[in-house]
Amino acid sequence: MNANRTLVLASASPRRRELLEQIGLTFQVRAFDLDERVLPNELPEHYVERLARAKASAGYAESLSSDTLVIGADTTVVCNGDILGKPVDADDAARMLGALSGCSHKVMSAVALAGEHGCFARLSVTEVRFRTLLAEEIHHYCLSGEPFDKAGAYAIQGRAAIFVEAISGCYSTVVGLPLQATAELLQEANMPVWHYWGGADE
Repeated sequence: MNANRTLVLASASPRRRELLEQIGLTFQVRAFDLDERVLPNELPEHYVERLARAKASAGYAESLSSDTLVIGADTTVVCNGDILGKPVDADDAARMLGALSGCSHKVMSAVALAGEHGCFARLSVTEVRFRTLLAEEIHHYCLSGEPFDKAGAYAIQGRAAIFVEAISGCYSTVVGLPLQATAELLQEANMPVWHYWGGADE
């Protein structure tokens, strides 16, 4: 491993930052403003992978060294075929939570890694089932402010943990960054995660 390589997270998301810190990585954070609108007839899995690649590629394009690796990620919630992005207001958040109530839905997170050899991506899909939600708790959850920067209007690692009846798949995918897929990409780029744990061998 080249000890001089720089790892960058192309996201302002505190959840993604915390997940990378959880697995012991050292990295810089750079956020990029991109158009996140869904293209006509775009499938959810194509949508999240396209945005993850765009974020990672934008980060690498602005890097000052070919030794830089940039992680990009995107997450969306899919319920009955509909993409549920970040709510625009409380009414929109309540609508999304009402759609998720008592149902199973899919959370799709794509992660991309851009470097001198190109941009590579992985997609992770997790199924989450919500119990039936009371109108009062949807209302108070929206009042808490937690839904407003979250795909699907909820944070599984936050107050909405009490809504979750079952989960099948990768938990970190639902939080916003599939850690196993991220580790696979770093391994393929000769930057295995475990090198950060005790320092690379000389």
